[in-house]
Amino acid sequence: MSSLTIIDVNELSDGQFESVFGNVIEHCKSASTRIKKQRPFKNVEELCEAFQKYLDDITEEEKLEILKSHPDLAGRLAIQGELTPESAEEQRSAGLNDLTADQKRLLDSRNKRYKSKFSFPFIICARENKVQSILEGLECRYNNDYEEEINTGINEVKKICKLRILDIVKN
Repeated sequence: MSSLTIIDVNELSDGQFESVFGNVIEHCKSASTRIKKQRPFKNVEELCEAFQKYLDDITEEEKLEILKSHPDLAGRLAIQGELTPESAEEQRSAGLNDLTADQKRLLDSRNKRYKSKFSFPFIICARENKVQSILEGLECRYNNDYEEEINTGINEVKKICKLRILDIVKN
């Protein structure tokens, strides 16, 4: 899709808005359903802030649903080619498609350990990281407590969301 202006965003039908922004938060169409009602937006920053506020205001249970909807990094869905187009590109940009066998084993092991502790996959803004920082993040964040990691995960979702919006809307 070519870039939209904020005027274009404000003029989208409700259905178009939901379609265009339905995956800026991975598999969370309810966000775009709620955010569309806040139009018109003055600029792309205000649009981004609306999605950030959505993530701040939802319940812990809804935050967990969002965290659980994210794929494992370089996991089964990536191997099977079943990631959303956005996730596939983000993981590719971080170098997760080009892991050595040792890196893949280490990532799989740390992903599994992390997920068994927190019950949701490790989430990091892949576009702001490369393989080594992702591996280090998995190791370091494993030591967080549950509440801290929910907050950290949601903050990473916010970064991902903003970058996805900026891919759609010109500033």
